[in-house]
Amino acid sequence: MRAPVIAVIGAGTCSPEVEALAAEIGAEIARSGSTLICGGLGGVMTAAARGAKEAGGITIGILPGPSTEAANPHIDFAVATNMGQARNAIIVQTADALIAVAGGYGTLSEIALALKIGKQVVALQPQFTVAGVKVVQKPREAVDEALNILSEGRASAPEL
Repeated sequence: MRAPVIAVIGAGTCSPEVEALAAEIGAEIARSGSTLICGGLGGVMTAAARGAKEAGGITIGILPGPSTEAANPHIDFAVATNMGQARNAIIVQTADALIAVAGGYGTLSEIALALKIGKQVVALQPQFTVAGVKVVQKPREAVDEALNILSEGRASAPEL
């Protein structure tokens, strides 16, 4: 059986506080035996991938540009899409569950895409209120909720 793939989505630049939260989420994903997928660049993506790698996990980065060289150093498997923000659809479609950490409009687009295709999203310190997104307070709680969604077969988002 394949390990779950959990996306961590969030801004390419963020505060040290948000970086610490993302790193802990990445570590919790790795400790759960899941694979982390993200946009492969900076900010939340670098912190989450670093946390996963430090905990012995596997990371995938779906990059917006034409070169895998742009991936942060904590990405094991870099995928160059040359699709810009449209690469968000690949992240969302590939992930079994999604965790949003703070973030801006790019993160909001990923949340919307996930909900549109019927995937549930967990959020920690969300910048937006979005119906159907489960808001949690701690990194461990975010990963536990994502895994609960998968184990209970609740991967589909509620209809709006």
